[in-house]
Formats: sequence, C-alpha cells, structure tokens
Amino acid sequence: MTQRQTARLGAAAALGLVLALSGCLGLGGGKPPPTLFTLTPAKTLAAGTGLSGTTAQSLVVDDPETDQSIANTRIAVQVDESNVAYLPKSAWVERPSRLFGTLLAETIRAGGKRMVFVGDDGINTSRNRLGGRLSAFGYDAREQAVIVRFDAVLSGAAGAVSTRRFEAKVPGIGAKPELVAPALNRAANQVAAEVADWVG
Repeated sequence: MTQRQTARLGAAAALGLVLALSGCLGLGGGKPPPTLFTLTPAKTLAAGTGLSGTTAQSLVVDDPETDQSIANTRIAVQVDESNVAYLPKSAWVERPSRLFGTLLAETIRAGGKRMVFVGDDGINTSRNRLGGRLSAFGYDAREQAVIVRFDAVLSGAAGAVSTRRFEAKVPGIGAKPELVAPALNRAANQVAAEVADWVG
C-alpha cells in the first residue's frame, strides 16, 4: 500500500468516526429540546443580608466572552481537535456566558466581602471590574469529562490589571444530558468559588 493510499484510508476512518459521533450527538436542527438546564449556585447570600458601600468594595461582574461553539444555548461536545457537536434533546435556559456570569456574581456576593453588580445593571459607578473569557464549557468526548475553563481579568480602580486561568474537570461522565448538565454545574461552581477566593 502506498503512502497516499494510507493517508486516504486514515482520513476516511477519521471522517467515519466524526459522522458516527455526530449522529449520536446531533449537529443541529430538529425539534425543540424537551429538557432545559441551568446553573445553580452552591453558595448564595441569605435573604435580608446586605452590605454597605462604606464597609465593602464594589465590583462589577461582566458576562465573559466565549467562542462561537458555546455562544448559543446548546450543550457543546468536543469530538476531536477540530470538530464540535451538541448533545441532543437538551439545552441551557440561557447562553452559558450569561449563566456563568450570574453564577460568578452570586458566588462572590455570597462571600460577603464585596457589593456585586452585574455588568448590565446600569446603576453602578464602580471601576473594579471582573471579566474574561469562558474558553471551555462543555463535554469532551475524548476524555469522557466535562470541562469549565475561565480566563479571568480583574481590573482595579487604580488601573491595575490581574489575570488568571481557572479550570475544573469532572471525569467519568457519560454523554447523556442528565449526566453532563449536573457535572457542568459542579465544575462551574468549583471555578466560581476559586475566582471568588482570588478576587477576595
């Protein structure tokens, strides 16, 4: 067998694998999903609890930027280095960036050290901002794991900027919405808690 024939055979096998996975995982279209998922914060601020501006620094939390693969309400599946599919019969109630931003804000707020505003509240004047990029938020079929990766950017009132990457992975998860969504919730809460500790 020639080198060219071997290369063609390898390419055909890889294409077959992608098509098989995409058939199982769904690549678009179809009926509306019967199940919608959301993120639930592990820590929340108790009702009736508040902070005063004289005792706490304020912070604006912006929704993170994302890649196009997760800039929608579907649950992304990384099939290989260059192919993304989506879990069938399921979706998020909102875009992952909005869900994660809200979770992040509530987790920091629950720490009781900062007055936290969401970026589009339009009622704050704080120059302390937390943003960044949500570069992974989905299921990796190669590792059978969910991954949440957030590159945080913290800007201070004095112009100082700090960055840090946070990542959480939950392995041993089957490619089923009822398994993937709760695992992503756990991973997102882990990342949010680590960011909250970093922000202080």
